[in-house]
Amino acid sequence: VATSDLHGGALHPRHAGHAVEDGESDSDHRQIQDSILEPLCFPEQQASSTSPPSLPEALVCLFCPESVPLQQKDVLLKHLLLEHKLVIADVRLIADLPEYTSYWRRRFLEQPLTEFCSVIKTNSTGPVEKQEDYFLLCDVLPEDRALRERLQQKRLEEVLEQQQLEREDHSFHHGCMFCSEEFTGNRSSLLNHMAREHSFSIGLPDNIVYCKQFLETLQSKLDNLQCLYCEKSFRDKSTLRDHMRKKSHRRINASNREYDRFYVINYLELGKTWEEVQSEDDGELVEDEREDDWSDWRAHPVSAVCLFCHHQSETMEPIYAHMKESHGFDLHQLRTRLGNLSFYQQVKLVNFIRRQIHQNRCYGCQRAFGSRDAVLAHVQSQGHVMMLPDASAWDQPQYYFPTYENDALLCTLSDSDDGGEAGRHGDVPVIAEDVSELRTLKETSVLNQLLKNQKQTRVRSSLDANVSF
Repeated sequence: VATSDLHGGALHPRHAGHAVEDGESDSDHRQIQDSILEPLCFPEQQASSTSPPSLPEALVCLFCPESVPLQQKDVLLKHLLLEHKLVIADVRLIADLPEYTSYWRRRFLEQPLTEFCSVIKTNSTGPVEKQEDYFLLCDVLPEDRALRERLQQKRLEEVLEQQQLEREDHSFHHGCMFCSEEFTGNRSSLLNHMAREHSFSIGLPDNIVYCKQFLETLQSKLDNLQCLYCEKSFRDKSTLRDHMRKKSHRRINASNREYDRFYVINYLELGKTWEEVQSEDDGELVEDEREDDWSDWRAHPVSAVCLFCHHQSETMEPIYAHMKESHGFDLHQLRTRLGNLSFYQQVKLVNFIRRQIHQNRCYGCQRAFGSRDAVLAHVQSQGHVMMLPDASAWDQPQYYFPTYENDALLCTLSDSDDGGEAGRHGDVPVIAEDVSELRTLKETSVLNQLLKNQKQTRVRSSLDANVSF
């Protein structure tokens, strides 16, 4: 919930002018207000519930006794925003969040909040009674920056100490994930075996920390019949093994943030991921190379998600067919019915529907509900699937921006196919060329005068030649 940016309506709760159904409480009603507190993304994989062993187990609010388990930090961040109007910037870059919150809890008891935080006033141009002050705690404050750097340095020292212990540890015992061979002694013997015999490499042993937990995480995925690279599940081990061999998927998914904590490079610099650190190093090595070789580049398809449920597909036609068959929603028919919508109008329409569903509101009648299931049941039972409000409700500039940042459905939209000139120009007036004086223009044009002069010169030359003869 906390993020470094305060987006659009994040700090501008609108007055809910519609009834809330299913017996909602005031707190439920507040949660479905027209506000999105962070950039949304469709889930790509299950978040890891495992955390490094050195982390404490609880997070305590900076202002009150409210506390939550560390794995539920988003709950506390939401509590800080809604109850105390405080936003912590770049939470994911804080190396030790419990220590960070504990420090600022003590400091806020010593001095007022305004001494440390930037104050953001919402609805600054509106009536005074509707204005609210929100507070942003970020590393622009030197004290906050120093605290984040100190926590990062402390975490790096702990990681390097752990890595050194693993390097010198000869009591390591673990079996190969791809064959029955057992390895005892140093961890490097197992990692080198998997790289050499099974073409499976997770990196050099000296670049890895918490190696045993790393291997257990990978083994757990294989035990659950899940591919380590594409993370799809299969019905049996034989099918999974053939898939990973034929598809060359004997590697881990570098985009899965679950693995970041197992690589030392992710602890080196404050605020930088391993991709950023690596890109800086690679940039120095290839500074003089201007031509890039893209011959081995492979595009990985992005799955599109249904407007109403979590159904996904890597191709678009199955998604359109699913929405039509399962939900009775025909985007192509709707586009034609509304007058062959342009590409940008379709973008705004999709983003409008996405946002209404996310906020548990019927996009047809604007009635609010307590859950996603309740609003979908209402849309189906009341026949509102293909019903839209007046265009003034959804054809707004705010819906140019995607509700979900990785919404692949937006990439498949096309301009109207049969709108002709009217579809392409829309309401833009086209002024015809004024040709009423076309004859006069031709007679008085400079080019016409030049042609006449040239013709007269040729005639005179011909007459002179005849006279001489």
